[in-house]
Amino acid sequence: MVRIMAVHRYRLRELEALRALITAGTTVGAAQRLGISQSAVSRALTQLESRVGRALFERASGRIEPTEHALRLNDRLDPLFATLADIEGTDWSARAEEPLRLIIPPTLAHHFIIPKVAKFIQAAPNRRVQLDIQATDVLVSGILDGRYDLGLTSGMIQRSGVTLIPWRKSKVVCAMPENHPLARNDVIVPADLQGADIVGFLGRLGTRTLMDQILGLAGVQYNLLAETATNMAALELVREGLGVTFINPFPLVSRHMTGIVVRPFKAPIEYRTSFVVPTGKPPTDLARQFMRFVRLSTPKDPYSEPA
Repeated sequence: MVRIMAVHRYRLRELEALRALITAGTTVGAAQRLGISQSAVSRALTQLESRVGRALFERASGRIEPTEHALRLNDRLDPLFATLADIEGTDWSARAEEPLRLIIPPTLAHHFIIPKVAKFIQAAPNRRVQLDIQATDVLVSGILDGRYDLGLTSGMIQRSGVTLIPWRKSKVVCAMPENHPLARNDVIVPADLQGADIVGFLGRLGTRTLMDQILGLAGVQYNLLAETATNMAALELVREGLGVTFINPFPLVSRHMTGIVVRPFKAPIEYRTSFVVPTGKPPTDLARQFMRFVRLSTPKDPYSEPA
C-alpha cells in the first residue's frame, strides 16, 4: 500500500513540475514555486516526457517554450489541481504576492464581472485580484506591455500580440422605448428604420462602421440624433425617448430593463465576448482558474450562448 501511494505521489510531482515550468518559464522559477531544486524539476520533467512518449518543452532563443502537447496536457490538469486546492484549503500555485491582474471594460465590469470576482475570491480567500476598469484600447495596450494578465472584452479586436479566447457569442439587437411604434414588430429589418431617429456609436467603433454599411446597402435614410461610446449610454438615451439603437445584448439586456423593449435585428452582425491574453505566453494559473470559474458560473440567457 505504501509503495502504491508513493508512485502516485511521484507522478503528481511530475505534473506539478509541468505546470510550474509553463507558468514560470524557467526551471529556476519552477523550482522556486515548488520549493525543490532545479535538478529535481528537470528530472521530473524528463520522467514525464518518458511517460507520455514525446517532448514537452523546446529551447528557443535561450528560453524554454512548452510544446502544443504540453499546453493541451496542462489544460486538462485544471480540474485536478482545482480539486486538490479545495481539499487542501489552499491554491497551490497562487502566492499572496502574485495576484491576478485583471482588466475589464466598464459595461462588462459593472453589469457582470464584479460579482464573479467576489465569488471567485470567496471560494478561495487566499486568492488576490487586482481589478482595473478601462476602455478596450487601454486593455489591449496593457496586455501588450505586461501590466495585466487577463482581460475581457466584447470589442472587435484585430491586433497582433494579443490572443482572444472566445467565451460568449450573441447577435445584434435593436433597443427602443417601450412605446415606440417598432415595438409592435417581432423582428426589426433595415427597411423598418427609414426616417427613424437613431442613437448611434462614435465613428471609431467597429459597430458603427458595420451599421452604416448595412443601412447604406438597404438605402435607408435615418436621423442620427446622438452618438456615444458605450452600450449603457446608448440605452439610457433610448430610455429617455431619443430613438432606437443597435447593441450587443450581452450582458446588458440579459435581464429586463425598465422602459426599454428589445427586438432581434435582421443583420449579419455577431459579437464575440472573449478573454484576452498575450500571444505566445501561457495564461497564469490564476487566470486559467478565473476563466474556468466564469465559464462554469455564467447562467443561460435568451441573447447569448457559449462561443
